[in-house]
Amino acid sequence: MKKLSLIILTMKNLPFIVLLFAGAITANANFNSNELKLSKEVTTTEVIKRANVSPFCMAIVKGDFETVKKLIDMGADIDAKSNGLTPLMYAAKFNRTDILELLISKGANLKARDSKKGYTALKFAELSNATEAKEILERALNA
Repeated sequence: MKKLSLIILTMKNLPFIVLLFAGAITANANFNSNELKLSKEVTTTEVIKRANVSPFCMAIVKGDFETVKKLIDMGADIDAKSNGLTPLMYAAKFNRTDILELLISKGANLKARDSKKGYTALKFAELSNATEAKEILERALNA
């Protein structure tokens, strides 16, 4: 009898269980088991990798000046957007001042806007509290 009442109880709650399970799947739709980490800390690099950022912009995020310089020398488009942001925006957002100065010296578009909210590199520097990047961009814009 206990087994029968357990089955009936489970059947009554089935719609709720299905909804709960569907909600859990939907909430985690952007992740797969390979992306789960033992640590609760998620690094900037992991977030950027999940967003499919170009190797050029990934090097900027990491602050890898030499790789960025080599890619530019090999013909990388310094204004090509990756996930809606230009390389200059990534440099500003992550306060990569040496890379920011390199991009500016190579003629990066200081007034380009991102594809989602229309922000410029200067706005990304402001939002990220990247004071050095903000100062560099303001000087370049006023030159």
